[in-house]
Amino acid sequence: MSVTLQIDSPYHPQVVALVEQLDSYLQALYPAESNHLVSIDALAQPNVLFCTVRAGGEVVGCGAALIHAAGYAELKRMSVAASHRGQGLGRRIVEFLEAELVRRGITVARLETGINQAEAIGLYERCGYYPIPPFGEYREDPLSVFYEKQLAAPSRQ
Repeated sequence: MSVTLQIDSPYHPQVVALVEQLDSYLQALYPAESNHLVSIDALAQPNVLFCTVRAGGEVVGCGAALIHAAGYAELKRMSVAASHRGQGLGRRIVEFLEAELVRRGITVARLETGINQAEAIGLYERCGYYPIPPFGEYREDPLSVFYEKQLAAPSRQ
């Protein structure tokens, strides 16, 4: 089955369902003060790159990069449907968003994830992200870990 990644609308009904599943999962893992969820409306803002992964026309994954005025992007709302995990789609989402950020001149990507998400932590570390202190509006939280990656600068032709 062919898989495609594309910049897309977070308002697609399959995206909304995927984000709702992600919210339920995260709310079961962490108390409200340790959940840093971003709404669908926030994902539709001009400073956000939102992508979907489609397999056979069905949305099976998503991810977003929020571009901050401070000059970095934050990866958010990374999710792959349970039926499609273990196929490298998470890595493909990260790489797709990173390439889009570099095309826009953004050279630093950061993220926050929870300590109970070993698969996510492993993915980010395999993709070259390294631990950093809290950034932006985040504060120290024993249930959160923070990561950063320096992205390649666009080549000059």
